This record gives sequence, C-alpha cells and structure tokens, in this order.
Amino acid sequence: MSGKPINLEQVKLYMRERKAGKTQATASARSGMSERSGRRIDTGELKASSDKQRSWSTRADPFINVWDLEIVPLLTTNHDLTPITLFERLQKNHPGEYPDNKLRTFQRRVCKWKALYGPGREVMFRQEQVVGRMGLSDFTRLKKVSITIAGQIFPHLLYHFRLAFSGWCSVKVVHGGESYTAFAEGLQDALRRLGGTPKEHRSDSLSAAFRNLSKEAVNDVTQRYRQLCQHYNMEPTRNNRGKGHENGAIESPHGHLKKRIKQALLLRGSYDFESVTAYEVFVSEIIRDINAGKVDKIDEERRHLQPLPLQRTVDYTEKVVRVSTSSTIQIKRILYTVPSRLIGESLRIHIYDNRLDIYLDSTLTVTLPRVFVSDNKHRARRVDYRHVIKSLERKPQAFRYSQIRDDLLPNETYKAVWNWLDTEMESRKACKVMVGILALAHRADCEKQLGGYLQDQMNNQALPSLLALQQRFDTREQTVPFVKVEQPPAASYDVLLVKQSQEVH
Repeated sequence: MSGKPINLEQVKLYMRERKAGKTQATASARSGMSERSGRRIDTGELKASSDKQRSWSTRADPFINVWDLEIVPLLTTNHDLTPITLFERLQKNHPGEYPDNKLRTFQRRVCKWKALYGPGREVMFRQEQVVGRMGLSDFTRLKKVSITIAGQIFPHLLYHFRLAFSGWCSVKVVHGGESYTAFAEGLQDALRRLGGTPKEHRSDSLSAAFRNLSKEAVNDVTQRYRQLCQHYNMEPTRNNRGKGHENGAIESPHGHLKKRIKQALLLRGSYDFESVTAYEVFVSEIIRDINAGKVDKIDEERRHLQPLPLQRTVDYTEKVVRVSTSSTIQIKRILYTVPSRLIGESLRIHIYDNRLDIYLDSTLTVTLPRVFVSDNKHRARRVDYRHVIKSLERKPQAFRYSQIRDDLLPNETYKAVWNWLDTEMESRKACKVMVGILALAHRADCEKQLGGYLQDQMNNQALPSLLALQQRFDTREQTVPFVKVEQPPAASYDVLLVKQSQEVH
C-alpha cells in the first residue's frame, strides 16, 4: 500500500507464497503489498522495516541511579572485579531493588563497559612452526577415567612429548607424580624412538617436580635439566609460570590425545588391564596410529633433526643406603625388603620412575618395582617374602608378631589362609605351617597354584597337611646316593678273639 511501510510479517507471508509456487502478483496481493514491492523483495532491494537497527532503548535502564555513582568508580579502580561480585554488592547495599533476574542485564552492561573503557587484553601472537626447531614436553592426567590393573585402581600420569612442526608424539605412562626422573626418562625414550633431536626443547616450569624441595634441591634439578639438554645439543627453554598458552603446541594436543584414549577404551569395552605392561602397549598402539597419519611431515622433519649422541645420559636419582638387620632399606618413605645376604652392606640405589636398580659397588644385584605413597598415607611397604623366607623358616615363631607379618603374605588368598590356620590350629603349629607354606611357594615356584589349592581346601574345611602339600607341589627330583654296605664274614671276628686271649696270658 502506498505510503505504508511493509512489516516483517508481510515479507514472510510473501516469501511463503512464492515458495509455494504463486506468481509475484498473487503473492503480493495475498501479502497486502503492490506487485512492484514484490519484485523489489525478490531482488533484495526491499527489506522489512523491522530489520532496521534501532538506536534507542525499549525499556528503562534499571541501573541508571547506581551505574555512574557506584559501579563505574569500582571498575575504574580494579578492572578484575567480576559482574557477579559487583551485582552481589548492589544487592547488599540496596536490598530488594535488584532481583536476580536483572543479573544477565548487568553482566552485559559490565562487559560492554570493559570493552569500551577497560584496559587492553593480552594478545596471542600465532607462531610459525619451523621444521626441526622445537620439541615440547608436559605431563597430563586422564580425567573422568579410572584405569585399573587386575581390578586395582592405577593412579598414573602421562608424559607427552611432541614435535611442534610435524606433530610427531611419544607418550610414557608415569607411575608416580611429576618428577625430574620421570621427565628425563620419558624425554630420552622419545628422542631415541624419534632418531634425532630438535634444536630447542620447551617444557613448563616443572613446578610440580620442584614441590617440597629445598632451594638447593631445586637448583640441582634445574642444573640437571640444563645438562640433559646440553647432552642432546638442545637449547632448554621454559614457558612463563602460569602461561600455559605459551606451551600451546602441546597443551592443545593433550586434549586430542586424551579424547582418543577415552574413545579407544570405549571401543575396547573395559578400563581394566591384566598388567601395567598391557596398558602401556594399549597406549603405544594409539600413539602409533596418531603418528601414522602424519608420515609425510614427520619424514620431512626427521631430515632436519640433529643426530643423537651415542649414549643416554643419567635419567635416575641416586641414593646410598645401608641394609638394616631386618633386611630392609628405606627409599622416599617406602620400606623395601632386599635379599638377606645383603644385610649390613652399603648399596647404591638408582631410582627410576617405575623401578629401583640396586648396586653393590658396580654390580647390579637386584631390581625392585617402585612403590609410591598414596594420598591418604604417609608411608608404605614393599615386602617380598622370598627375600627373608630362609631365615624365617629357621625360626617360624617370629612370624606371629613380626611388624611386617601381613606384608609377608603375598596376596589376599594367603592372608585368608593365615586367618584360617590361626583360628583352627594351635598357635605354634599355625605359625610353623604358614611359614612352611610360604617356603614351599618360594622353593617350588608355585605361589599361584598353591594359593588356589589352599582356597579350595578352605572352602571344603579341610586343614592342609604340610607334608601332603610338599609331596603335591615340591616336584624337584630328589636323588638319594647309593651306599653299598659290605657285611664282614663272622670268621673274621675270630682273629680278634685269638688276639685278646694272647694278651690275657
């Protein structure tokens, strides 16, 4: 209609009619406009009047009385104040005037003020990734996923190394927390697998590795990090503390890596693994698939990497301890047993992330799996009955009140066996039988089979005979030497009688 603006509803009705196949004239007539206006809509010349941006407010400003007097001075003084903090202050100073349904309006108002009058924000400068220049390291943790090993929760971290240009990556399962040992071991494993070294290595500030360390220990770790990078001819760099985006070439891939692991676990149908090794193989297969999709860029970057040194450098922490008369050593609040033949000796311990290599002088004598203190414990033990069983077998009554009695029993089955024997047998006999069972398990290397048999015996309420157990499980061939005894003839004794008779006369 002439002189009357066309509204949005008319335009919508016209477009629906046109989509339904109506002509311009018919659609225009049904929409209450001229055919000329219909042509202008089809060519995009005419839009509904409601599409015009208005420059006025449609309702009264609820904060007009307090904005300039109270809010602006606070924002000017401290730009870090959040809208919710300021809104709660308004509600406290003006009870009943600012209900919660005004919060969103207030938040938009504060954000607009900060955009117009606030300080400049930090700018992210996108970096060009140069081939062969940078490798990055960081630790990460799987969240909302509980990996179990044989039904037991397995607390762990993932050490993640990545090349910035090609995206080649390596992951190591870390049994404990963030530490220099785990970092050095994971980095060297990655570089050996890669076959070369980048010119620069970047990590975060390693603050977690420095936690609870003295100033001297922190300086020692810093120096060791520099020496590690120097050994591989890499320039050591760190991002500024609290600036994770400076490590963005690995922080962002953390999320992609963890997502792939979670998806692979869902396809697998279980978060439980029979051993730590099985879980490590599972993770390594995921990493292999990630790297397989970047073969061209990885091959290009490998041509620009520096050569590896011939040998690894030190990636362990060393400690010297003396073995106590209880055949134990103390390492980082964990009590470990060692073979009793080492009692009184000074041992040099190489502490790795997942194991302890124990040396007597320069000879590797034993390797122990490393144990970590859980969050709700200050100390722990790692006891192997095989280390002390020969001595215990000679004095079985020491078993009952030993401080490490429960730790000497290798699993829950053997603990149940001890409780059963202690209930059903006389005190001294129960100790003797239990120690004999442990000695048999060690001597015949049948801990699992023997435990299963004893479980069946308990279910049948049949007390085991130690002799019967030995005959059943101790299958070692026992050879009895043949001794030939020659019986002298009786006539030979006559010589003695004749000689005695001559002496009497």
